Amino acid sequence: MTEQKPAEVMPAATILLVRDEPEFQVLMVKRHHQIDFASGALVFPGGKPHFEDSSGEWAAYSDGWERVDATQRMLKIAAIREAYEEAGILLAANRDGSPFEGGCDPDSRRAVEQGERSFLDVVREADVILRLDCLSEFARWITPVFMKKRFDTWFYVAHAPARQIAACDGYEMVDAEWLSPHGALELGRSGERTIIFPTRLNLELLSQASSAADCVDRAHARTIVPVMPQVLQRDGKNILTIPEDAGYGPASEVIG
Repeated sequence: MTEQKPAEVMPAATILLVRDEPEFQVLMVKRHHQIDFASGALVFPGGKPHFEDSSGEWAAYSDGWERVDATQRMLKIAAIREAYEEAGILLAANRDGSPFEGGCDPDSRRAVEQGERSFLDVVREADVILRLDCLSEFARWITPVFMKKRFDTWFYVAHAPARQIAACDGYEMVDAEWLSPHGALELGRSGERTIIFPTRLNLELLSQASSAADCVDRAHARTIVPVMPQVLQRDGKNILTIPEDAGYGPASEVIG
């Protein structure tokens, strides 16, 4: 019997938008139940890069462009775009350096999401600069080899814009809510929300911070270790585990 090759690993980006209003919170969205990956789960905004996310034209519309390599540029732009599509948050600044506080047009969001309009055109029309410099590396997870779809996902953390209102797209995401990390974990434990293994562990990592600023500072101080879960058998059960040196401590979860 020919051994099946692992699925190709595709790049992906996720953004953790954090704030202190009135407590330390992170923005989470609920995936539509008909989506094939993590359907119905509570997750952070994110997804795969689009071809345009690596365009050189972004140099004129990105702060911090020259301080990161081409891969990180593409992933950070993808993370900001996904937050725009899924939650209506645009992490950008006006040309005078002041924070962008405008509302995101639902029709433009849907058009970008459906591939009918360029995200670059939306940013160009608004005459704003994407805040790539505001995204700090938080974690990196690689989907296990046994999964049919595999991603090499970078997680970024950033302060949420103070005056923008998060709203789900109603298409891929059916809810958007600000939750404390402890509150989100409790929703998962109670079964009120579905929270997948990587999300749970990153929420636990978030819960170690006392504020949004503390969270970002901790991310800056942490060495990013790529995490690829593995399945071990214990007492007749399949256990999903990660290396103990990944920064999460001992972590495991029984899977079906």
